[in-house]
Amino acid sequence: MKKRYWIGLIASIAFLLLGISVLDSSKINYGTIEAARETGKKMQVKGNWVRDKGAQYDAKRNLFTFTMKDEKGEEMQVEYQGARPNNFDIAESIVVKGLFEDQQFIAYEILTKCPSKYEGNAEQLRSSGS
Repeated sequence: MKKRYWIGLIASIAFLLLGISVLDSSKINYGTIEAARETGKKMQVKGNWVRDKGAQYDAKRNLFTFTMKDEKGEEMQVEYQGARPNNFDIAESIVVKGLFEDQQFIAYEILTKCPSKYEGNAEQLRSSGS
């Protein structure tokens, strides 16, 4: 009977260690462009689209590219294998998830934060009697 407990304990510890390992490897930290470039690991970088430099979508390769700038003012070229997000043009900010390869950021996900139609400025709220 003791042998069963030992086998169960060892199996439980092995599954716990495996779970911790999987969770740790899937963790993605927020960072700046500089941090993403230096670490070479998957990161989330928040910034804004540099409108002056445009954005291109290559339908043949299903590739969307644009330049973004982080809060420190550093710029990077972003390459995303997929279509241009619908609300990309009106986004207040952008979060890209991915990693640096060959001097450009390869994104596997793009999140956009758009202005809410439910948020008004303080003047509008005061004039409506709220």
